[in-house]
Amino acid sequence: MADLATFGWLVDSITKKIAAFIVEDEHVEYDEALRRVYASKLFGKLNDSETALYREGAAYVYQHYLEERI
Repeated sequence: MADLATFGWLVDSITKKIAAFIVEDEHVEYDEALRRVYASKLFGKLNDSETALYREGAAYVYQHYLEERI
């Protein structure tokens, strides 16, 4: 696993990119998009180093977010 600072930076970076995808796709404000990410099950998985989702690209992780919403 990455060190704690790197892990946090990666999770934060992916979270911001997913929020940007939500803004574009769902036509909501950025604050609302962040709220949706934070409220998702995906965010819990992203913060779990055991899942290693933090190592994946934002587009890949966003697909998991979309699947969760179905």
